[in-house]
Amino acid sequence: MLKSFADLSTPLVADACVRAGVPLRVVPPGIGAVVGGHRIAGRVLPVRHYGSVDVFLEAFGRAEPDDVLVIDNGGRRDEACVGDLAVLEAQATGVAGVVIWGLHRDSPELAAIGLPVFSYGSYPPGPVRLDEREPEALESARFGPHLVSADDIVFGDEDGVLFVAAERADEVLATAHRIRDTEREQARRIGAGETLRRQTAFDDYLARRAADPAYTFRRHLRRIGGAIEE
Repeated sequence: MLKSFADLSTPLVADACVRAGVPLRVVPPGIGAVVGGHRIAGRVLPVRHYGSVDVFLEAFGRAEPDDVLVIDNGGRRDEACVGDLAVLEAQATGVAGVVIWGLHRDSPELAAIGLPVFSYGSYPPGPVRLDEREPEALESARFGPHLVSADDIVFGDEDGVLFVAAERADEVLATAHRIRDTEREQARRIGAGETLRRQTAFDDYLARRAADPAYTFRRHLRRIGGAIEE
């Protein structure tokens, strides 16, 4: 999956979801990689954190190669739920990355380990609580407004993180590649002196909109094969 995502981006995947009619499930803004430039793409390995690392160790027992551990820590800002030992164990298990709805710690060690880790930032203290575990602890994870499971694929890069249902992932990636090709060609033509207004027949769009106020720019782009808004 990471190979298929290698020359794409989360904005392209998001646009592809819109075009393909796939629910757009983007995590709340602010999440980022501990090491700039790291990217992730893989099947979700969900886990809910309750204050103890044992739930992570149990999740690793269910991991498939190149899964991405997605941790539901409720978006908490008062504790870091992942540090160097958990990430080392993830790497040893064959997990391709870690995405945390919450915070991490041990930033220099995580950078040295090299496994992609995405979170909302760093915070020195670990958890000092131990909450009651839910039955779904290893079946699904919440991330902002979204509930994800092993039936989902997670994508992440410098623009953020989003989830796509596994059964639609190939379709979404194929659409994203088509959008990328269109946009690259548009960028090439701008560099060659052909403005985007000319490429998109913008004067024609304005004339059509004047005659039909319901004629939108997105409809116009679809008619002429453009991609700038998707």
